[in-house]
Amino acid sequence: MSDSDLILWRENGTPVSARFDDPYYSVEDGWAETRHVFLAGNDLLARLTPGFHVAELGFGTGLNLMALAAEAPCPIRFTSFEAFPLARDDMARAAARFPGLAPQAEALLAAYRPEGGRFQLGPVSVELIIGDARATLPRWDGLADAWFLDGFAPARNPELWSKALMAEVGRHTAPAGTFATYTSAGAVRRALTAAGFTVTKRPGYGRKREMSTGRRGPGRQDPAEGHTPD
Repeated sequence: MSDSDLILWRENGTPVSARFDDPYYSVEDGWAETRHVFLAGNDLLARLTPGFHVAELGFGTGLNLMALAAEAPCPIRFTSFEAFPLARDDMARAAARFPGLAPQAEALLAAYRPEGGRFQLGPVSVELIIGDARATLPRWDGLADAWFLDGFAPARNPELWSKALMAEVGRHTAPAGTFATYTSAGAVRRALTAAGFTVTKRPGYGRKREMSTGRRGPGRQDPAEGHTPD
């Protein structure tokens, strides 16, 4: 069975993962959710400068990337880790819900390959890394200035929120780098605190009462070394 066979569609057009029994984005307004949780949660529009690096766990439909590309004022980098890439037809159907992102969707669909790779989306230089993040993130040699933690719900997809993987997120975060996520699950907040972030709860989007954001301390961690020099 292909990954495209594992997508269910609600009457309003929201894609749902049959594998995890969880929507890919808010049933209310996925674009508004992305702007609230990931863009505002990382205070990105005030922080973006040339070369700024955003990383993401869970590429999904590419909505977060499209929303970022629509608002980025300068050339930036984006790396996303995805274990179950969607078929292009499913991505197109999901993107059709957001006509305001039509230029970004058209460019993404032209460049997207389910096997991953590098491509350009407006001002954003993209690398899509396919595979289990528990294996691919430790091998990554990058440092992110901001993280979008957007896996399926921790109760349904616990592997993408494990303490070990959150430690890798911390290890691959630049000094004073940030994260944002829609979840406020206690286990996730504790794992991110242990990974070196000061974690804060904020009002969530829509029906979600709370979300989480955080900032890493000033001491740099070298991904090649796997420890904090300070």
